[in-house]
Amino acid sequence: MRAKMQQKIIDVCDRKIAQKGDGVGVSFYAFFANKNDDPEQLMEVATWWIKTHKLDHFEKAVKIRNMIISEA
Repeated sequence: MRAKMQQKIIDVCDRKIAQKGDGVGVSFYAFFANKNDDPEQLMEVATWWIKTHKLDHFEKAVKIRNMIISEA
């Protein structure tokens, strides 16, 4: 996954955790605008989320942030 996208995921997770606490969940759609303006990157994240890691639709933001950090 691209470094810029990894940083965006970390930033979004950090923001959601700060707003709602450690129990907040996220979907991979949380990292994109409502309109699909970058389908290639959406598929890249979806592949990482669904195919590579076999994650549920919603996961804890803390878990996702930690996974991204450990892979960087």
